[in-house]
Amino acid sequence: MKKGLIGKKIGMTQIFSEAGKVIPVTVVEAGPCVVVQAKTDENDGYTALQLGYGDISPKGVNKPRQGHFKKNDLPFKRCLREFKLENAEHNVGDILKADVFAEGDVIDVCGISKGKGFQGSIKRHGNSRGRESHGGGPTHRHAGSMGANSSPSRIFKGKKLPGHMGAERVTVQNLTVVKVDAENNLIAIRGAIPGPKGGVVYITDAVKA
Repeated sequence: MKKGLIGKKIGMTQIFSEAGKVIPVTVVEAGPCVVVQAKTDENDGYTALQLGYGDISPKGVNKPRQGHFKKNDLPFKRCLREFKLENAEHNVGDILKADVFAEGDVIDVCGISKGKGFQGSIKRHGNSRGRESHGGGPTHRHAGSMGANSSPSRIFKGKKLPGHMGAERVTVQNLTVVKVDAENNLIAIRGAIPGPKGGVVYITDAVKA
């Protein structure tokens, strides 16, 4: 990993290419992020940068974290995230903005997906529904057979059943940066990314590109 930023999902829109084709994009406010801590091989056994994003009142920061910021006389930040960078050449207090990435870069975006609450197996896993004809009974959307009767007398692990859906960590890989607005710290990313509007996302260069 060579580049990384913390950002906030603004929403989706579309951009027209020079050829007149419509490109669906997600706009992300990427940065500004401040370098809160620089980890080195000598002190920590690995090289990484800890970035902070989003201003927060001191009332919302506990005392251990306040000391972490005050140690280097830095403003309090809402989100902290480590990026294990190969060439961490930045120093504590440096500001990283959207121009870390450039148009055409291939990136991975990580975020928390939208929570859907408790959902049935049809919505959660795409299971088929029962017949809608007469005789189907009140079980059109029920899960159906759970398996054999006396043997094995149990439900195997991994059975696709109703339960909590969404609100989990999701990474979308190999997305393309369409446009970078360095002045307003905005990045337009081709396609959709996880999470609701206003959700925090983590942008890194693609692992599998």
